[in-house]
Formats: sequence, structure tokens, C-alpha cells
Amino acid sequence: MCMSFIRTNVAGGVGEIVLDRPKALNALDPSMIRDLYEPLLRWRDDPAVETVLVTSGSERAFCAGGDIKAVREAVLRGDREFVHGFFADEYRLNLLIGEYPKPYISLIDGAAMGGGLGISVHGSVRVVTERAVLAMPETAIGFFPDVGASHFLPRLTGAAGMYLGLTGARVSAGDAVAFGLATHFVPSERLAELADAIRGGSAAEALEKFGEQAPEAPLAARQAEIDEVFAQGTPADMLARLTGDDEWTTQARTALTAVSPTAAFVTAELIRRGADDELSRCLDRELALTGAVTVGPDFAEGVRAVLVDKDRNPSWSPSSLAEVDREAIAALFA
Repeated sequence: MCMSFIRTNVAGGVGEIVLDRPKALNALDPSMIRDLYEPLLRWRDDPAVETVLVTSGSERAFCAGGDIKAVREAVLRGDREFVHGFFADEYRLNLLIGEYPKPYISLIDGAAMGGGLGISVHGSVRVVTERAVLAMPETAIGFFPDVGASHFLPRLTGAAGMYLGLTGARVSAGDAVAFGLATHFVPSERLAELADAIRGGSAAEALEKFGEQAPEAPLAARQAEIDEVFAQGTPADMLARLTGDDEWTTQARTALTAVSPTAAFVTAELIRRGADDELSRCLDRELALTGAVTVGPDFAEGVRAVLVDKDRNPSWSPSSLAEVDREAIAALFA
């Protein structure tokens, strides 16, 4: 019998999913993606389920993302079927959540990265605590923000989505609410009470009772600067605008210089195209890109540097934003 990293329960009109792969910080492997999809599909048309609640069995993370090391291993052995199947199944799950006809509530306490946002941000309610850390860090591994990020990133305030998608900057609870990644803030010490209240009655009343004003949002306080730098142009243009020596500018410049140049250009184009498209089309476009991007040199190298050898010293090809062939980027979207 195969072990499942997903626990489910239905009681009092609430279908609950508990992510339970703590040793991997709930990173989504193919079995988890499948085991998430099946009950959600079943509950969608089940009158006994009025609300979906997604929680974590890990004290450190909601979901640290997809099991991208497994994808790299498949790429290296030439198993394109696995690669396509992994992303196709994950994006099918993201679309199901994005189009869910019932309240879908995620309680985010700890890390929610990449695929972790794919199973939360598309839902109607995203609760964060002061321990929440959200990010789309894919450009650092030679990939692009996927799981429908090309739909939700351009819908954040101003150019925040472009900034977060390109740099992989980590977002605190206050910024998550201010930018639009989260809808509610509840202190971690009260999260269990909130979950019990949702299980026992009206989710709306529970959120009203336990929700509090979000903490300070240091990144959102720099919204004007983010918009000035990241609203227009190519990633190379954006880098050229980061000329100050204050902490935020220095961090943004360092991040944009460190990520895969190719991935940065792909990401910028994806976010621009996603601004006017529905979620299903954004996911289709992302899926079409996964094949070419994962077999490019930067993906295997980026995952190696960040998740395998962990030396944080990738060798990108090309090595700088100025060297990126824009015609080659355009060809990926043809």
C-alpha cells in the first residue's frame, strides 16, 4: 500500500485537506498532486461539502513548492513524459482550485513557496500568520514562476508581481496582504482556534472574529519605487534603473543579477502576457514553456546549485541579462 502525504476529512459541511509531508516541508510530489486533486474534484459537486479548508501538518511550512529535484532527475535521464506529466497534473490542480465554486480557505503558517502558492493563492481565502513567508523563487533555479503565477502576479498591486517574479523576493505577512497574495491576517497563536471555528460553523464569521490588522509591510511601503523600476521595459532595463545604494535597491539589484538571465526574460514576458488572460490560458502557456525551459542548460544547473549541491553558484548560459538573445525568447512564445 502506498503511503499518502495527504489526509482528508469531511465534517459539518467542511472538507479538510491536511498536507502531511513534514520532512520535505510538504513539497508536492506527483502522489500529493494526485491525492489533492481527487477529493477536491469529488467535493466540488458534493452538497455535503460547503467549504474547503487546507491546513498543514508541518510546523515549519504550509508547502515549500513542487518536488523540483525529481523533475531535474527526469530531465537528466531524458524522461520528457515524466516532466510533462508532472506539470500537466499540477496545473490541472491549480485550475481546479482557481475555478472552485465553493469557499476554498488556506491557512498559511510558515513557508509557502512556488507550488505552495499554486494550491493557495488561486483560492478565495488565504490566511497568513506572522510566521508566513511567501515567494516565487523559480528564476534562481533557471525556471519561471509557474502554477498560474503568470495570472496572479500581474494582478498584484502595481508592478509588485513583476518585482516578485523576477527577483524571487520573500514576502512577509504584512506585504502578502498589502500586495494581494493573502486576504486575511491571524496571529499564529490563534490559528488553531480559527481552524476549529471554521470546522464548527460559518467560515465568514470565523474570519471576522479572528482576523486582525496585518503587520507592517516594508516592501509595500516602497510601492512607488517598485513601480518606477519594474513597470516597464526588459529585465536589463530594470537592472539599469537600480542605481541607488539603499538596502532595498541593493537587494533587488543583487537578486536580479544573480538569477538566470534567460529565466528573467521568460518571466517578464509571461507576466506581461498573463495580465489580460484568464487562468486557463495562462496555465496552458506555462505548460507549453516547461518542455523547452527544462531542457535548456539553466534549469538543471540552477536546481543543482540551489537544491542538490547547494553551493549557490550556478553557471548560467548566457551569463548576463545583456547577453540574452531576445529573438530566442520570442521564439519560445511562438
